[in-house]
Amino acid sequence: MALLLYNYELDESCYKVRLALSLLGLDWQPVAVDVFPGKEHLTLPYLAMNPTGRLPILRDGDFVLHGTEAILAHLAHAHDPSGRWLPRDGTGFAVVMQWLNFSARDLDATIAARQHSLFDTPGDEAALRAASRKAIRIMDDHMTERGFWHADWFAAPHATIADIALFPAFALSRDFGIDHDEYPALRRWARRFRALPGFKTMPGIPDYH
Repeated sequence: MALLLYNYELDESCYKVRLALSLLGLDWQPVAVDVFPGKEHLTLPYLAMNPTGRLPILRDGDFVLHGTEAILAHLAHAHDPSGRWLPRDGTGFAVVMQWLNFSARDLDATIAARQHSLFDTPGDEAALRAASRKAIRIMDDHMTERGFWHADWFAAPHATIADIALFPAFALSRDFGIDHDEYPALRRWARRFRALPGFKTMPGIPDYH
C-alpha cells in the first residue's frame, strides 16, 4: 500500500513531510484536507486519527502516525536504507534529534505567526514575530558558526531530516514580514537546500538566485 499523507497544501508542517517524501524518493499519495476555511481536520474522522486536531497525518500501511517530527523520523528510519537522513551513530542521531526538538518547540511561533498573517488566526502579532525572530536568529548563529568549519548542514556533513524540519520556518517567514537579508548564513543554507535532488517548492518560498 502506498504511503498516504493527509495534506493541506499551504500548511508548512505538511510541506515538511512532502519534502521528506520527495527527497527520499518515495511513492506516496496525498489526501487533500480542507483546513481553511473548511476546518475538515477537526471533524470526527480526522480526530480519530489525531485527537489534537492537527495535520500532517501519515498512513504507512496499517500504521497511522501524527506529529511532524515523528513522521520525519519514521520515514527516515523505515524508508532510508542508507541511514543518511537520520544518522545511526549515537552522536549524529542525538544532534538530529536536538534540532527536531527545536523545530517542534521553538519554531511553533513561526507557524502561528504565518497562520495569523495569512489566515487571520488568533494571536499576538508582535509577540509571535518576536519569538520567530529569536528562533531564526538562533538558527542563523548556528549556521554562521558551522561555516567557520566549512560545514554546510545543521547536524551532519550532509543534509538530514533536521534540515528538512528547519527549512520551511525560515523559507516561508517572509509571509509574516521577516527580512531574509538579516540572516545571511540561512540564505546560503537555503540556497544549498533548494539544490538537493528531489527538492520541491511551495508558494511563498524564494528562489535565492
